[in-house]
Amino acid sequence: MKIIAHRGNTSGPSQYENSPESINFALSLGFDVEIDVWSINESVYFGHDGPEYLVDKIAILDIGHDGWFHCKNLEAIDMFIETFPNLNYFWHQNDDFTLTSDGLIWTYPGKKIGSNSIIVLPEKIDEDILDEMLANKPYAICTDWPIKYERRR
Repeated sequence: MKIIAHRGNTSGPSQYENSPESINFALSLGFDVEIDVWSINESVYFGHDGPEYLVDKIAILDIGHDGWFHCKNLEAIDMFIETFPNLNYFWHQNDDFTLTSDGLIWTYPGKKIGSNSIIVLPEKIDEDILDEMLANKPYAICTDWPIKYERRR
């Protein structure tokens, strides 16, 4: 089971989430990383509630297949389709499920999963239910606490 560092967090939510430093640190520990991405006037930004960290497209290539790029606006989706079609990207807001560009199922906390599912924020799920979900061998989890879940693997 793959472990994805939610917004680059490794030991809980952080004020530095989505920062290039947090992302690079999570990658250096061997985790994949979920990153919120905006494209505005052909510039690329990382940030959850809005564009916060200006990055260049080379940063996306450097992260490559270790990244799970959460497109936050239509322009970001268009950018990935046109420029990075082979990377993992997706868009969602309040959906129970969404498909990633690789056909995996990005799953809202506590919703039914299968072997192609990514459980998002397992820390928000009751431990007994989470144990049942993990027994189904999901593809991955995306968590603010990847170091903690690495020990459970």
